[in-house]
Amino acid sequence: MRDKVVLITGGAGGIGQAAAKLFLNEGAKVVLVDINESSLAKAKESLTDNPENVGIIQADVTKEEDVKKYVQETVDQFGRIDVFFNNAGINGPVAEITDLDKDTFEQIMSINVTGVFLGLKHVLQQMKKQGHGRVINTASNAAYIGSAGMVGYIASKHAVAGITKTAALETAPLGIRVNAVAPAAIDTQMLQDIQNNLTPGEPEKSGEALKQGIPVGRFGAPDEVAQIVRFLASDEASFVHGALYNVDGGMQAD
Repeated sequence: MRDKVVLITGGAGGIGQAAAKLFLNEGAKVVLVDINESSLAKAKESLTDNPENVGIIQADVTKEEDVKKYVQETVDQFGRIDVFFNNAGINGPVAEITDLDKDTFEQIMSINVTGVFLGLKHVLQQMKKQGHGRVINTASNAAYIGSAGMVGYIASKHAVAGITKTAALETAPLGIRVNAVAPAAIDTQMLQDIQNNLTPGEPEKSGEALKQGIPVGRFGAPDEVAQIVRFLASDEASFVHGALYNVDGGMQAD
């Protein structure tokens, strides 16, 4: 990864930061994109003693002008985009279909689907100019299943799986690879939010119940997702294209 330019959306989150740290440790230059400017600043401070290798860009991934901005500013700062970790997403509240309001559903779809689409649209234009690139979208084990109370998240991650496969077919002849990572129950703020939604005031209770559905019996760590992202970004994965890589403690094998 030495001197590669890595662009990460959702860069202030747990998985985004873990991936950034791994890429930086291998000599890459990293640009973090997030909607929360203060969280971005804290992420940059925590990541490296070489701030010249880290860029931060505040942007809303659902707004096309913001997406154009983060792509252009990355190219302006570092000259190209070698790796795009298209990672921004939210889980939304736990609510059955009959109780979920339309605006909330549309917000989840806007960030998790439109944000992924717009990122691909504009980063792939840059990668086509370069003649190379590696894209890793963040899907989820939710791309394979249904889950009561999570209709927005489930629908959005099914969409990310389909977008990944479509983008892979469109870019296969162009020196660009597109894959997705599909994590489940990773110990991040998003998982903590789900636990609090399931059992308000008693997140440990729902946490133990969730662990019972994971064959290895524990939550995953952000670093364990980052390692797969790094693999998919590397030449070691040169024949991997259009794949969804499960990082789920065996949940899809159960």
